[in-house]
Amino acid sequence: GEAVFSIISLFLRDYAPIRERAEAATERMLAIPELLRQGSANLKRAPRAWVEKGINECTGAIALLTEGVDILFERHGVNDPAFFSAARVAREGFRIFKHDLQERLLATAHDHYACGAEAFDMLLRTGHCLEMDGAAVEAYARARLEEARRNLAAMAEQIEPGTPAEQLLARLQDDHPAQPDYYPAFQAEFDAARTYAIERELLTWPDYPIVFEPIPDWARAAQPYLYFLFYRAPAPFDPHVVQRYLMTPVEPDMPAEEQMRRLRATNRSQIRLNHIIHHGGIGHHVQNWWAYRAESRIARVAAVDCALRIAMLCGGTMAEGWACYAVDLMGEQGYFTPLEALSEQQSLARMAARAVVDCGLHRGTLSFDAAVAFYRDEASMPEQAARTEVIKNSMFPGAAMMYLIGTDAIHTLRRDLQDRWGAEFSLRRFHDAFLAHGSLPVALVAKLMQGEPITLDGYVPPLSG
Repeated sequence: GEAVFSIISLFLRDYAPIRERAEAATERMLAIPELLRQGSANLKRAPRAWVEKGINECTGAIALLTEGVDILFERHGVNDPAFFSAARVAREGFRIFKHDLQERLLATAHDHYACGAEAFDMLLRTGHCLEMDGAAVEAYARARLEEARRNLAAMAEQIEPGTPAEQLLARLQDDHPAQPDYYPAFQAEFDAARTYAIERELLTWPDYPIVFEPIPDWARAAQPYLYFLFYRAPAPFDPHVVQRYLMTPVEPDMPAEEQMRRLRATNRSQIRLNHIIHHGGIGHHVQNWWAYRAESRIARVAAVDCALRIAMLCGGTMAEGWACYAVDLMGEQGYFTPLEALSEQQSLARMAARAVVDCGLHRGTLSFDAAVAFYRDEASMPEQAARTEVIKNSMFPGAAMMYLIGTDAIHTLRRDLQDRWGAEFSLRRFHDAFLAHGSLPVALVAKLMQGEPITLDGYVPPLSG
């Protein structure tokens, strides 16, 4: 993943002339075979699901370095023969590495995924600055899951008595734009959400525009095999003009059946709740703007997207907590339809389930297969989606629980400061002050905003105003 995104990242942003970026890509592609050779030398055994994920990523890399490179070479002005030659070298490196994973690593793969309770608690304590250990987080998440499931059933009964929530939520797929209106729908939803938040003075929404474009043609063959985000955090130290947001392509020359499958998957509620509010609007995008202006350098870079996750674990409760909280906030303000509100209640249940699995998997109370079954049975996830989620959870301990814990911590801080500030409290004042700290752990920001002393390894920093 890191190796292939060292190439992809060069062509996702027009930060330099195409020739310069192609030269950088050429240098990186020539270095890839040695990186992978060292990987093969160092890898003795690995968890089975991780090996399978590595094989998939090699497949994506080979597609990029075959079809993708051809398109870059022929259609996008990357007409340097050295670039084309380096792609062949890198492609062969990935082919050899993939063969090694398939023939050697799979034969010795194991099914042990837990980092261990002690290591997990350390990540919560020193990464997220939490005073809760893994056992306490798991118990809290289980209680929140039960609460969310009860609320989900009650909301469904209120919308249409006797109809299960799953049936009601399935109707959202039928509410989608027609193909000619699909791409414009993203910008329209962005404009509407921004206007709604500004009119209600929820926060200071900066002049930070996004352009919505389909996934580039050169990346489409590789994209299904990789951690290929629609929204990637802008580079924190670049001048910010316009950020690209990538959309699933739905083209008029596609077969009608495939068009419909994609439109149903990216329906209006998905565009509104996930793509715009959570990611490309008041959620991640606005939070990134604030983070890049924070005093702390760590606060500026911690939540920047990398090949697999954000750059630093400590940015997680803020980045994901804020994005999920932002959806809650827009819901509080009446922005959603009843079915969209029901969908968000289901998202809360899945968010709590992720925290349970994160803690249980790494503390050794849930096996890999049991975690997949938990998602399927307790959070209504399809089998393949559940397995994909558990693989991510297994690779990044402490990264799935941060959604629930970060979101709830922001709600708690808001209630506390509303009581403390009294008549001086406003949502805009609270949100602006909160976001100004950047991508620091929410637990740390809460102490700063409440005027409590912060101790990190014996160092007590001065409190800001």
